[in-house]
Amino acid sequence: MTRHVLPEARIHPNIREKIATSHRDLVEEVEAAIASNDLVVVGMAQNPFPRKARKLLAERKIAHQYLEYGSYLNQWRRRNALKMWTGWPTFPMVFWKGTLIGGFAELEALVGSGEIRGGS
Repeated sequence: MTRHVLPEARIHPNIREKIATSHRDLVEEVEAAIASNDLVVVGMAQNPFPRKARKLLAERKIAHQYLEYGSYLNQWRRRNALKMWTGWPTFPMVFWKGTLIGGFAELEALVGSGEIRGGS
């Protein structure tokens, strides 16, 4: 699969740095969590799906790191950097052993199949 991304050659040199550094600290924080934990859930307040993901993981006693960034009206610009980085349009964003697996539905399917389980 090739993700459709605007090639750097089609971005004016004057704005490349701005694009490259936009909320980079947030992306680096998530990258650090992914490097240090098998399972990372990135969410936001008020959204029921990150809450469902955490509940599922707690019920199955699956260790995970949870990162929360704002709510619907708060920090949406910062969260947008994560969407641009991953290409995943919604929250939660779930990473398993360094790989983006999707959101709650995808996590639920992998937990249900036994691919992700407690003690992993």
